[in-house]
Amino acid sequence: MIFGLRGFRGGLFAASIMIAMPVAASVTAALLPTAAVAQTVASITVEGNRRVDVETIRSYFRPGPSGRLDQGVLDDGLKLLIETGLFQDVRVSPAGGRIVVTVVENPVIGRVAFEGNKKVKDDQLNAEVQSKARGTLSRPMVQSDAQRISEIYRRSGRYDVSVTPEIIEQPNNRVDLIFTINEGAKTGVKSIEFIGNNYYSSYRLKDVIKTRESNFLSFLGSGDIYDPDRVEADRDLIRRYYLKNGFADVQVVAALTEYDPGQKGFLVTFKIEEGQQYRVANVDFSSTIPNFDPTSLRSFSRVGVGSLYNAEALEKSVEEMQIEMSRRGYAFAVVRPRGDRNFEQHTVSIGYSIEEGPRVYIERINVRGNTRTRDYVIRREFDVSEGDAYNRALVDRAERRLKNLDFFKSVKITTEPGSSGDRVILVVDLEEKSTGDFSVSGGYSTTDGALGEVSVSERNFLGRGLFAKASVQYGQYARGYSLSFVEPYLLDYRVALGLDFFYREQLSNQYISYNTKTMGFSPRLGFQLREDLALQLRYSIFQQEISLPAQLANCNNTIPNNGTNTPGYINQQNGIGTVQPGNAGTWGCYADGESSLPVRRELANGKALTSMVGYTLNYNTLDNNKNPTDGLLIEFKQDYAGVGGDVSYLKSTFDAKYYTPLVADIVGLLRVQGGMLNEVGKDIRMLDHFQMGPNLVRGFAQNGIGPRDISYVALGSYGDALGGTKYWGASAELQMPFWFLPKEVGIKGALYADAGGLWDYKGPTTWAQTGEIQSFKAGSTPGVCVPASQTSVGSCTGMTYDDGNQVRSSVGVGLIWQSPFGPLRFDYAVPLTKGAYDRVQQFRFGGGTSF
Repeated sequence: MIFGLRGFRGGLFAASIMIAMPVAASVTAALLPTAAVAQTVASITVEGNRRVDVETIRSYFRPGPSGRLDQGVLDDGLKLLIETGLFQDVRVSPAGGRIVVTVVENPVIGRVAFEGNKKVKDDQLNAEVQSKARGTLSRPMVQSDAQRISEIYRRSGRYDVSVTPEIIEQPNNRVDLIFTINEGAKTGVKSIEFIGNNYYSSYRLKDVIKTRESNFLSFLGSGDIYDPDRVEADRDLIRRYYLKNGFADVQVVAALTEYDPGQKGFLVTFKIEEGQQYRVANVDFSSTIPNFDPTSLRSFSRVGVGSLYNAEALEKSVEEMQIEMSRRGYAFAVVRPRGDRNFEQHTVSIGYSIEEGPRVYIERINVRGNTRTRDYVIRREFDVSEGDAYNRALVDRAERRLKNLDFFKSVKITTEPGSSGDRVILVVDLEEKSTGDFSVSGGYSTTDGALGEVSVSERNFLGRGLFAKASVQYGQYARGYSLSFVEPYLLDYRVALGLDFFYREQLSNQYISYNTKTMGFSPRLGFQLREDLALQLRYSIFQQEISLPAQLANCNNTIPNNGTNTPGYINQQNGIGTVQPGNAGTWGCYADGESSLPVRRELANGKALTSMVGYTLNYNTLDNNKNPTDGLLIEFKQDYAGVGGDVSYLKSTFDAKYYTPLVADIVGLLRVQGGMLNEVGKDIRMLDHFQMGPNLVRGFAQNGIGPRDISYVALGSYGDALGGTKYWGASAELQMPFWFLPKEVGIKGALYADAGGLWDYKGPTTWAQTGEIQSFKAGSTPGVCVPASQTSVGSCTGMTYDDGNQVRSSVGVGLIWQSPFGPLRFDYAVPLTKGAYDRVQQFRFGGGTSF
């Protein structure tokens, strides 16, 4: 290490420092004659000290019981003075019957500065270095600080960093300490290889680990930056993945890393010994606890005979059994799993042994490292408290819950001995991390057009574990804002309370002829019944209003009172509707594509208030919620509208998705969905019907299938989608990677077939309104409209619509990209069967991101 000394007599020179030396200059400990060592501490003379008091220096020489200074005492005192780091040089020598201690004090640091640092701020570096302004300069400490700064940069993937400390001398034995930093470029992972993986391909295993290979989009993320801790964690992820899939003997022998100067990056190689894949031969239970039937816990076992051995399921089974034993009053019961392998048949016999464990109690729970998060936010994740029986399964569950909060960089729970042999202290060590997010999102879809969103959220609001989010959306056809708030522990119970305020505006487009504005409020309660089963209860109240764009709002339905009730239809003349008898006049309002009768009815009725209660039951065993390859997701929802308000109905929906890995990294997906809308006392509005399109059968436009207004089909066009009260859908899809592309690009293809149907429109087909009339055209003959008089009600009857219950089906291909810009999907589907008036859209694209 080279220290440059600037400012000495206006010149510049460098002095080489031996890193192993504890002080800067030479240290002399002369061997003293016998007469000298007969002196006492009072006979020590101190020279050269400026800031350190004489008595302080003398105190480091500690004589024995005789009170005299011998050679050993002098040597020990010399070492102690050196270890203080206060001195550059210390000399001990005799002079005239006295002991002279000559010291050269280390200079005082005037300021600590950093030069060349762009990626790491001064505040972060100041917090890490031990050399501080107004402190004493210690060259070993400076050396340590330089290494510490280098380590900070290496943690962010910059292994080419170099740190050079410089000391600038100032008057009065003061110095400025400057760390000159050459940050270098980020050092990425150029390749990830696997050795010994015969059952799973390297392509599949790259999905399991967190480390990624560098590619042209790596600048948008940090997964490709080499991090030794992350690579080590990847070893455990690979091992757990194999254990989850039947490989009970798997070993990830090593994770080898090598820096390649030619590629200027690291080569990472995982060496794996897979072993054999095992299935469960039988599951047995035994117990040493008197009067306890161990088979009563069979329903808590997640492993079954004939299934693949799954270490993760076995761990969860043991945890749930121990928790159940605690509920039954066996607080100290321990469930020990046992696996007996049959190497010839490749099977495992699982045995659960229930025993009475040692009687150990929790004396105290100490929480450390939570600088922002309140203590009670952490403690409420425990199902045990001080004084309770110690249960390892409950402690492990608490640690997992704390990690899932995503408030902390690291969470570790350890035990320490308590005040007695049957007491333990739980120590929770945490490291806080930032929990606030500011995001700007952008996206585009063939349905909604371009859409932008700005949002601000905080997952740990005020350090109380609350979630708060505010967002604003603005797009071509969709606009609005929303405010959300979640209290995860309502009244200290494990019940989540959510409050949502929202405003949405949907503009007319090529798929719908009208605008809608919706404003509402929705409180909800969430219950986690099990790790894979959740229940949500909700209440929603919202007001909805529809309007027409200017080009369609040109039909005046007000009929002048002419004292007659002549049957006819509206003739549009100079913006004034007049009644025309017989076949005279034009086709009226529908001549330029006016909205359908149900829409006109809602226009006349004005704003509608909906008040409803509902619930959602969610069952989720997916291995990955963002990019699943295995598992089941089932969602059942019901909503009842009619708790006050202007509308009344019962709406039920069901959606199930099953993912399963097939051969060669191909994933199969089966999806079944359905829904039903029932009348409850009042007619159902058109706006409350199910509207379906590519969300049910790909290859069709938004609102492209199902019942449709065809009252003016003779004019060469047909009107709004009316929706239906019943629908069903089924899909089969194969998702496969493009093996010729790097895994990190995140692109895969899809082949699929869809089928479904939407039918049974139950909305209005007639309309009567005092002083107004609705014109329409049925087939090629004008419908009958009766104008209003002073005492009568104008009405139109006979809207014609298509409600054929045809099966719609399609086949297609898709491109799925888990991109740094968010999930993107491109679909091209060809309808095989369709209704006479369905609207087709073969290409569809959608996606967006936060940045």
